[in-house]
Amino acid sequence: MDFSLSSDQRLIKDSVDSFVADNYDFAKRDKLSRTDDGFSKAHWKAMADLGWFGLAFPEEKGGFGGTPVETMILMEAFGKGLVLEPYLPSVILAGTALAHGGTTAEHAQRLEAMIGGEQILTFASAEPRSRYDYTYVTTTAKRDGSDYVVDGEKRAVPFAAAAGAYVVTVRTSGEAHAAQGLSLALVDADAPGITRRDYRTVDGQRASDVTFAGVRVPASAIIGEPGEALPTLDLVVDHGIGALAAESVGLMSVMQKTTTEYLKQRHQFGVPIGSFQALQHKNVDMLIEAEMARSITFYGTMALLSETDPVQRKRALSATKVQIARSGRFVGQNAIQLHGGIGMSEEYFVGHYFKRMTMIEQLLGDVDYHLKRYLAGEPALHVDARTNGHANGTARPGAEGEPKSSAPPGVPERAPPHATSERGPETGASFCYVRTDKWASRPEFGTSGF
Repeated sequence: MDFSLSSDQRLIKDSVDSFVADNYDFAKRDKLSRTDDGFSKAHWKAMADLGWFGLAFPEEKGGFGGTPVETMILMEAFGKGLVLEPYLPSVILAGTALAHGGTTAEHAQRLEAMIGGEQILTFASAEPRSRYDYTYVTTTAKRDGSDYVVDGEKRAVPFAAAAGAYVVTVRTSGEAHAAQGLSLALVDADAPGITRRDYRTVDGQRASDVTFAGVRVPASAIIGEPGEALPTLDLVVDHGIGALAAESVGLMSVMQKTTTEYLKQRHQFGVPIGSFQALQHKNVDMLIEAEMARSITFYGTMALLSETDPVQRKRALSATKVQIARSGRFVGQNAIQLHGGIGMSEEYFVGHYFKRMTMIEQLLGDVDYHLKRYLAGEPALHVDARTNGHANGTARPGAEGEPKSSAPPGVPERAPPHATSERGPETGASFCYVRTDKWASRPEFGTSGF
């Protein structure tokens, strides 16, 4: 399979790499993170002028007809530089919601303004009791004449203080967990009835708890059909996971390479500590995890690019999020440990990369959440070890006369065919093998420039 970039994609990569190198050494980044906004508006305008905000959207929506591959290129570079600008919440999350769900002229105008860098958007979905479940929504939007009235609370809304408008998950009907009745609403940040509590997050970015109390929005603010937002919401989350995975690859790359250089330079007992075999093994394990993260990011990007079945797309992105979280934690923890005391200091940059990686592990669902989401996508793969059958207790299907399992009682004979995972007995490194032949046989790969 050809994973080389096209000439246009190489130009994008060179452009973003140069931008990050010029504007995001650690001292500059640290200074920006301590400003009131938490990022540079000049950088934001420069990104818009370079056309990066339109890469993710089709031409008919005002974009440049890019694909998730271009997003992957940008986000990996942003990860390497610990870029602070709110590209993920504004472009990937809120922008995807408007591009795929928007139906009114207002939605098109807001998307165009965001692509041009004239307005920052953000995405508000997490609630006090949602526990990563983005379908758990108690914030309501009740019809009142020609308007809707929004009431509820959202937690950890990224860069809400800088945003001109929020894309908010609301419930127009049904109970908190119901799939039906979910809607997306575009709400101006300065609308009467909105209050915020702003704070700095552990990775140096900004977030807010936002309360909506009797906030009136016109009916045109509802994105798509009222109560039918779940497919769009699923797509928004999956694109967000793909972007976070690419950012994580950039973070892990820097942590692994920096640790390798440190092991060569730090001397103990008259020799570089990198000459000690035990530390070499740790460093190699870090490289393996970083490369597995890169591979699973390719897999998730391919699913966003070509998977037409939303259930299988969700499974692919959940598998991506699980491996990214596991690899990121392993690489980050070992980067800190192999650096010793300096790795714990606020003045040294490696710890800040690990802080961002720790935040990414929790964003849009943690490992446990995505393991459940993955299994829910194809119940036939969920084997109950007590019955050697499915989770509902029925017998495992098989052809008539199929020989009995040779495995010990209570142990499945073989792992699910699509994906298996295991943990190394000594290193603790986690490995995830995911079947990719579904895409390997497709002619568009190897010719599309990806």
